[in-house]
Amino acid sequence: MKTNFKLFAIIILLSTFSAFSQKQASYKCPDDEKAATPKSEHKIVFQLTTNDTLAHKALMKQLTNIKSVAPETKIEVVCHGPGLDMLVLGKTTVLKGIQSAKEKGVEFMACEFSMKERKVDKESIIKESGFVAAGIIEIVSKQEQGWSYIKSGF
Repeated sequence: MKTNFKLFAIIILLSTFSAFSQKQASYKCPDDEKAATPKSEHKIVFQLTTNDTLAHKALMKQLTNIKSVAPETKIEVVCHGPGLDMLVLGKTTVLKGIQSAKEKGVEFMACEFSMKERKVDKESIIKESGFVAAGIIEIVSKQEQGWSYIKSGF
């Protein structure tokens, strides 16, 4: 009788443990569903502060890759300091890449503060570019609006 009781107790214990384990495995945290569901629209602001033409070329490749995988992604590239060279006529080495990215909805912005410091007038900036008063303020504003930030360059 004692053996039967011990066996019965072990069976009850194991089946309770088994049921609990199955229940735990099937439970999904509400945050898990949010993480598993991809955003329908990404918003990314890139900061470019280098005049390194290899970095400019790498940025163009990144933009192409992003748009090929997630074409609805909103992207803005803010160029200031030495990075302004990417948007200057006669200095840019990636004009075709900029034109292609622009056709896919990528926005390019030249920092007017950097332009003033570097004595670059608006006529010297490629037509595919827009203008912002201050590059850093534009980047911070985008982040405050929920945009993701990526520092471009090496």
